[in-house]
Amino acid sequence: MPQYEAVIGLEVHAQLLTRSKIFCACSTAFGQDPNENVCPVCAGMPGVLPVLNATAVEYAAKMGMAVECAVNPVSVFARKNYFYPDLPKGYQISQYENPVCERGRVDILVDAVPKTIGVTRIHMEEDAGKNIHSQADNASYVDLNRACVPLIEIVSEPDMRSSEEAVAYLKELRSILVYLGICDGNMEEGSFRCDANISIRPVGQKEFGTRTEIKNVNSFRHVRQAIDYEIQRQKDCLEDGEPIVQETRLYNPEKNVTVSMRGKEEAHDYRYFPDPDLVPLRIAPEKLERWRAELPELPRAKRARFMEDFGLSAYDADVLTAERDVAEYFEACVAAGGDPKKSANWIMSEFLRELAEAKISAKAARLRPADLAKLVAVIDSGLISGKIAKQIFPELFAQGGDPEALVKAKGLVQISDTSALEAAIDAVIAANPAEAEAFRGGKTKLMGFFVGQVMKATRGQANPGLVNELLAKKLS
Repeated sequence: MPQYEAVIGLEVHAQLLTRSKIFCACSTAFGQDPNENVCPVCAGMPGVLPVLNATAVEYAAKMGMAVECAVNPVSVFARKNYFYPDLPKGYQISQYENPVCERGRVDILVDAVPKTIGVTRIHMEEDAGKNIHSQADNASYVDLNRACVPLIEIVSEPDMRSSEEAVAYLKELRSILVYLGICDGNMEEGSFRCDANISIRPVGQKEFGTRTEIKNVNSFRHVRQAIDYEIQRQKDCLEDGEPIVQETRLYNPEKNVTVSMRGKEEAHDYRYFPDPDLVPLRIAPEKLERWRAELPELPRAKRARFMEDFGLSAYDADVLTAERDVAEYFEACVAAGGDPKKSANWIMSEFLRELAEAKISAKAARLRPADLAKLVAVIDSGLISGKIAKQIFPELFAQGGDPEALVKAKGLVQISDTSALEAAIDAVIAANPAEAEAFRGGKTKLMGFFVGQVMKATRGQANPGLVNELLAKKLS
């Protein structure tokens, strides 16, 4: 059997964080009652004219700059013609031959191996509405709240060869969008979603195989599972002598399968032509320069700086910079005097876990960066142990405040008084003479048993390092 390799390209749709839609003044707010944010323009009424949202143009250009695209000074809006119930005009306003951005790149890291994924183009377009199917009513309804919501579509080159590379590329794109403040990256609400184009070919062959497209996958885990399933399905087809059909497929996460949806269209099927209601978009050079100067430090640069300035590992820097607000929280913690490595450890473990359970962002956390820096400091000072710090962390996270004051109020200050610890150790040794004799006879692994008994006797407040030191002397 021949060995096959996958060829993967992604089309990512990102909803832009504008207050109004791309061609009208309706709100883009999520979760409104059906058809509440609708006007004659986004409802596709005859005779209405679209008016371009200037902020959407700015956001699209900034994303292009962030991934090293050329931002075209002149671009053209086109009509993409197809019929679907949630597309009220019978066409979608998009861009085709002359997009706003072209020829960029995104650098990813998979298993410590760097790789560059080409970005073919970034273009602006309007979203469609949403079909709602009711089994109870035996009817379908259309909600046009999303119609005309501004999107950018980011089209990659077919440079990915595995689901791991695809997910790494998606995560990097999402981080860049969120750092720029132009998209919230919420996959569950559909503001960041992707279509995956997948084909396979024998290793060494230059020509592409027949591709299939998987539509609107809404989580990183599902992207990985859908791609892996589709690669294996295509391999099975070729090995069984069955042709691969060029088609659009949907991923069913409950069954972990992709299923046929419809035949895959080509560009000519949409009969693109320039939209006569919109003049070509011209972006002045001075605007481009101003927007470029406004770009924030992006994830890749921040990762490199965290490694250089704070001595963090590539893994730690990657975790801390995945979300902009977490990266800013870490920097504020260090600025407040927190040790970089120890602060990073607390953020990556306890803090991120509490954020996930509370379903909030780092900006919304009551535990301020300065408070976390102080928690690290009181552990270093010997006031409390790391174990006690973990015990109080959920309460500290929930209410915020001074960790030292909380520890003292709860009577959890670490016992470092030698005479008090010696009394507790003597009592433990006296209560366990057989184990003490066995330790002296060479069973040194019993040290853990004695430490545990002393910690239990002191309600976990004994200084572990001092306990080990004193036990070693008394048991020798």
